[in-house]
Amino acid sequence: MKKHWYDYLWVLSLTYLLLGFFNILFAWLGLLCFFIPLIISVAGGTKGYCNRYCGRGQLFGLLGGRFGLSRRKDIPKWMKSKPFRYGFLIFFFIMFFQMLWTTCLVFAEVQGLKQAVTLLWTLKLPWSWAYHGTLLHPGVAQFAFGFYSVMLTSTVLGLITMVLFKPRSWCVYCPMGTMTQLICKVKHQKGNIITEQK
Repeated sequence: MKKHWYDYLWVLSLTYLLLGFFNILFAWLGLLCFFIPLIISVAGGTKGYCNRYCGRGQLFGLLGGRFGLSRRKDIPKWMKSKPFRYGFLIFFFIMFFQMLWTTCLVFAEVQGLKQAVTLLWTLKLPWSWAYHGTLLHPGVAQFAFGFYSVMLTSTVLGLITMVLFKPRSWCVYCPMGTMTQLICKVKHQKGNIITEQK
């Protein structure tokens, strides 16, 4: 099967994690993975990003498929269920806004910069080697530490489910996938209403 340029986007996902390991400010690049899927789903009404351009999904597919690191078992039904997926999306948003709140406190100079990456929302890993200060406000670095924590945690969760189940099992309950799916449903419903009105 002929390969396309977007079949190699897993390289960018891997590069992102490595860059953030050595310089935390590169974590800001992760916002592309946040906004591009939303733009595609809002503009096109499709999950094109998830199905074609998601480098993380490709990485799991490569590691679990070609390298055989997956048990290739079906993901449990409860993980596919709406209550779990929507519940995880809500939990993800709570953690995301908590990270933004911490960033705001640092910008307001109410709180000092915490040079740590929080893995799985509980385990704080010292990450001071990745930041040595810049001309930018410490709040910029605080956001980077927080956002890298989110990206690293979701990658670890994806790797765990990749090993236990099918390679791209993370895609079933990925918050971004759930969010873009909701956007697509709303767009299609609005489109159907407009069509019926005509």
